[in-house]
Amino acid sequence: MSNYKAPVKDILFATRHLADLEGITALPGYEDATHDLLEAILQEAAKIGEEVLDPLNKVGDIQGSSLNNGEVKTPDGWKEAYSTFIEGGWNGLPFSPDRGGQGLPWLVATAVQEIWHSSNMAFGLCSLLTQAAIEAIELHGTEDQKTDYLANLIHGNWSGTMNLTEPHCGSDLAMIKTQAVSNGDHYLITGQKIYITYGDHDMVDNIVHLVLARLPDAPSGTKGISLFIVPKFLRDENGNWTSRNDIETISLEHKLGIHGSPTAVLGYGTGKYRKQKGAVGYLVGEENQGMTYMFTMMNIARLAVGIQGNGVAERAYQQAAWFAGDRIQGTAIDNPQGDRVAIINHPDVKRMLMLQKCRIEGLRSLGLILGGSFDKSLKSEDPETRELAQAMVDVLTPIVKSYMTELGLENVSIALQVHGGMGFIEETGAAQYYRDQRITPIYEGTNGIQALDLIGRKLLRDQGHISRAVISFIRADIQNVHQPELKNMKDQITASLDLLESSIASILVMASEDIRKPAGICDPYLRLWGTICCGWQLARAAGAALTLDDGNDPFYPAKIETARFYFAYEMPKANYHASVIQNGATSIAELDISLFEVAG
Repeated sequence: MSNYKAPVKDILFATRHLADLEGITALPGYEDATHDLLEAILQEAAKIGEEVLDPLNKVGDIQGSSLNNGEVKTPDGWKEAYSTFIEGGWNGLPFSPDRGGQGLPWLVATAVQEIWHSSNMAFGLCSLLTQAAIEAIELHGTEDQKTDYLANLIHGNWSGTMNLTEPHCGSDLAMIKTQAVSNGDHYLITGQKIYITYGDHDMVDNIVHLVLARLPDAPSGTKGISLFIVPKFLRDENGNWTSRNDIETISLEHKLGIHGSPTAVLGYGTGKYRKQKGAVGYLVGEENQGMTYMFTMMNIARLAVGIQGNGVAERAYQQAAWFAGDRIQGTAIDNPQGDRVAIINHPDVKRMLMLQKCRIEGLRSLGLILGGSFDKSLKSEDPETRELAQAMVDVLTPIVKSYMTELGLENVSIALQVHGGMGFIEETGAAQYYRDQRITPIYEGTNGIQALDLIGRKLLRDQGHISRAVISFIRADIQNVHQPELKNMKDQITASLDLLESSIASILVMASEDIRKPAGICDPYLRLWGTICCGWQLARAAGAALTLDDGNDPFYPAKIETARFYFAYEMPKANYHASVIQNGATSIAELDISLFEVAG
């Protein structure tokens, strides 16, 4: 089994030359986020990822987290690793120094996140959810709530969660039954929540749950959902956070992967820890605005999940490349009588490795572009820049979450395939990456929901205004790839953008005829976007590499070859996705569900 090596050089290249680090450092408050600082940060993160987290990844998979007598225990070494993590200030990278954070851009935090998820996805999930909770409280909480919770969450000696779904409703949050009843200066929460990542664990002093619940007189549906802060421990009579709230960890989920991450079923108001039934909670913002506030958390989490999906794919790719170079099997196809060779010499193995590599590098840049767009949408002093950045955030968020996890899963499957039969054997380590990765297309809104969001809220709602704004930006940006050697790539991007625009026009017509039709082709629509965006980034990478290449560093020629492979093997899929959009909608809309009945 290989050891993880953080791809610091490639992350630096993508951040500086593709994700506009220079433009981010020009934003107010980000002047110190220079290339040299980012390099130092990434080198330090790499040490933790390589030396601390990667060795614990298998430990977490084998041991898992456990629940005994109401207490959750994380795998051996995780508490110590978490202490190292928070002592380094890693949990607070993108948050205000006034509350103990590092005050760095989301672009930098996004770059660092990949290392945590590549080296140990189950471990990285804790800070992912905590950062999302911090952002929600920062934007929507009262000053007292910010004072009570943010410093400890930003430091990391407290962690945060999102509590959305319940046993009966899955993604349909309009059906949630958890109740909140006013009781003086707080509310009493009763109900049950499932799939709560790090819902209980032993690495922190307190856990701050962000819980969706209904007030007794709330409107039906999602318009009647409110958001509450419900800490595991409340202040006691001396002001210390030691009084146990009425939150019971009923069980931990038994999962396909990410065994080290405790995914809890939580009972609110079971009466186990308090005489007065009901967990004490505090309303965030206004009543019945919980879904709006929760989307603050979910958008940050969706970016992080996309980075996570690509990060696990990077780790699986490294394992596959190592195995392919080490595994001796077969002779060279052009020398069948010669000695046996490592399988990395076989053309189909080269294809499998290169397919992973080109996707990972293109999607890495796309995720960083989204991180930088968050920064510009929040910090830019120019209204037009903020407006375009917000359009990028709106359009790219579902693409990054969905396409990066979908291809991430495909990549991990390919990495397992490189191992042949040894990939199906747990000892090689390849299988764990597949099992861990399998959740990423599901959580934080399944990829089908992301595709519906892209075609519904981001296209039909405004008749394509923000989608076309992003397309126009990509059209203009690709013209900066000026080298004659890359003309074919530019032409393919331009032609694919034409297909995307014609697809948008067709979808708008479909929606006026039968709203079921756009829903039936939302997946190929998202994949068309993803294919183009990945190609856009790889073409830009090739252009930057041609400019920087002085003949002494193989890194730059490799960038050009990687892009060429993508445009030969992956970019033609844009035509396929556009064809499905044009021709596949009616077949789904009119499909009779009786076709799925199993004959007896």
